[in-house]
Amino acid sequence: MYIKFPNIDRIIWHVGGPFAVSWYSLSYVIGIILGYLYCRHLINKYKLRITKNQLDDLINYLLIAIVGARLGYVLVYDPLHYLSNPIEILKIYEGGLSFHGGLIGAFIGAYLFSRNQKVSMLEITDLLAAASPITIFFARIANFINCELVGRITDVPWAVLFPPQFLPRHPSQIYESLSEGLLTFIVLNLLIKKYRLIESKGAITGAFLILYAINRIICEFFREPDIGVGFIADSFTMGQILSLPMILVGILCLLKKR
Repeated sequence: MYIKFPNIDRIIWHVGGPFAVSWYSLSYVIGIILGYLYCRHLINKYKLRITKNQLDDLINYLLIAIVGARLGYVLVYDPLHYLSNPIEILKIYEGGLSFHGGLIGAFIGAYLFSRNQKVSMLEITDLLAAASPITIFFARIANFINCELVGRITDVPWAVLFPPQFLPRHPSQIYESLSEGLLTFIVLNLLIKKYRLIESKGAITGAFLILYAINRIICEFFREPDIGVGFIADSFTMGQILSLPMILVGILCLLKKR
């Protein structure tokens, strides 16, 4: 007996015309707000050198992350479709954001902010890395509601019948929400509370990159490969390939911390 996907309307509120409030956008907004509040909490508790006013300014720079997430998806996962329908690049509310593209955008934003504010880039990325799993948790829930990034066909009892095919699939979005989001947050929070690694430049950044990459690589084995990309070398997905450099960069951050 499999689980039928619940009848969830993607749109919460039709504002008028083409504008609407969707579960997808709401999930991101909730994740970003909670992540922002968590950053303020860390600044207060650990007396970080980044001020609350600087954190507010940082938000403007992080818009680059959203642009990077969208362009990363467009260029890597479905370039031909968007070349034929360029106006759809703007339809972020329909889904289609690349974590790896967003990560690159976030690093660019952090770099520009650090140059402008004369603060350490690693202090900024440590703060962002500590809060990012919160947003990731809600983002993957949004993917589930949108019936995107579905899992591979399976016969496990908790398989979900996603429309429109209604084939039993792994709820890979939930796997990712719990591992990349919740589990990563718990581990990072433990490292911050018990070992105060938030005070060591680059440590939380490195730990986040490694934890996320490992969880992503594992979850990709349960997730259907992206349309238009498929399997690479008959076994691996684009998400797994893009996650491998994260482990290397994470290790370098930890070594720099030492």
